[in-house]
Amino acid sequence: MNGQTPVLLTDDQMRQFITEGFLILKTDFSKQFHQELLQELNEVYEKEGNPGNNLLPRIRGLRKVFDHPVIRGGLTSVLGPDYMLHTHRHGHYNSSPQAGGWHKDSYWGYSRVRNHHPWWAMIMYFPQDTPPELGPTGIMPGTQNYESRTFDKDDSPGEALASGEAGTFALIHYDIWHRSTPNVLGQHRYMLKFEFMRTAAPFAPTWDNRTPEWIAPASFSAPLVRHDAMWEDTWLWLQGKIGGTAGLASDSSERLAELEAKLQDPFEPERLNAAYGLARNGRKGIERLLPALGHERAEVSRAAAYGLSAVGAEAVPGLIAALDSPSPHTVMHAVFALGELRELASAAVPAIIRLLDGSSEPVRRTAVEALGMIGEPAAQATEGLIRCLKDADVQVRFMAGLSLARLGSKAAAAVPHLVAALEDENRYVRGHAAEALRYIGTEEARDALIDFLFSSRWCPTTTPASTFYP
Repeated sequence: MNGQTPVLLTDDQMRQFITEGFLILKTDFSKQFHQELLQELNEVYEKEGNPGNNLLPRIRGLRKVFDHPVIRGGLTSVLGPDYMLHTHRHGHYNSSPQAGGWHKDSYWGYSRVRNHHPWWAMIMYFPQDTPPELGPTGIMPGTQNYESRTFDKDDSPGEALASGEAGTFALIHYDIWHRSTPNVLGQHRYMLKFEFMRTAAPFAPTWDNRTPEWIAPASFSAPLVRHDAMWEDTWLWLQGKIGGTAGLASDSSERLAELEAKLQDPFEPERLNAAYGLARNGRKGIERLLPALGHERAEVSRAAAYGLSAVGAEAVPGLIAALDSPSPHTVMHAVFALGELRELASAAVPAIIRLLDGSSEPVRRTAVEALGMIGEPAAQATEGLIRCLKDADVQVRFMAGLSLARLGSKAAAAVPHLVAALEDENRYVRGHAAEALRYIGTEEARDALIDFLFSSRWCPTTTPASTFYP
């Protein structure tokens, strides 16, 4: 299947992903394929326990899943053709008759400003028939862009279930609120979760885009509120247009004042609509978003950052000035917005690099990610990221590898430092250092990567019961 053309998402599917935060994908694997994989899972879990991050090499048939053109096409559409499979993989086993708690997945202890634009995504694979009674994953549509849990009850209406026959795949926005649901049948229920990240920002649509303009869905299953301005911004961002909605509105002074006041609304969806509404007003919106960026309440500052990240180049000078703020959350949110503005924010790179010394850990974590997203000037960004590979904070080191991977061959000077990072005590730092070598792709990088992989390779048939033979 590896040579087959990916089956790209349609415009309607992309609109659903943008608004609701997930899609159910169907492949043409045979029932026998899923049955054999399920049997292997049962044996491994019963005899060895959860294989953790070694799930993919231990269950060898899983490699075929991610070569399938429907899965590759879905991931390519959302994350671009050069997406990366995260080092973390997890086989979730649910036998509980009680529902799990609603949550967003962490970034492995990485407290960060979550991206509204799809930089990360997950695939959830259910290898067995999963009716509602078997405890499929529950997803709250449309909540991928909410930091807070905006619905009150565990049994809130509108929950979608990743339920279906064996071979059901859920492609979800990384940040969506989800949970396990009750398994009242008492039978095995597996959900195999894999995480993926963008390594390049979009410069053109990577799905089967036939209609350039955003067409808001007439209805959607999300139980809360509409976010038309935010959805349109993401649609245009995926087409390669930074700040694509800026200037589309010319609201009155009264309306601008109303939106500015709503930036402080206690209900997060209202704050977000206000921020993206102001962004549509271009410079007049910037004049109201920048003061809110410095607000003492972090949630107000964060909403303003989302709006400023949707405005475009005109927001850059004010965001650079905000890097001198005494407030750590103001600085962190300004850096985040600059990262989302990508190459338009290249003038900010020297100031962001200065934040790598002496700033708080959350600021450094945000700065190291922004350097990989802005990308230029590459030599300066690479120099700063090399230092981050030795940072005292493991999450700074972890993100440095991903950022260097995003710079690709432009980060060749980092190769010796990435080789040293292959000996880091943290498995995800090591994993991202290896990925960075792959994406840099020079002869030196390839040789170092091959040497590392051969010395650390995993034998998928070696188990406590079969250590050497046959």
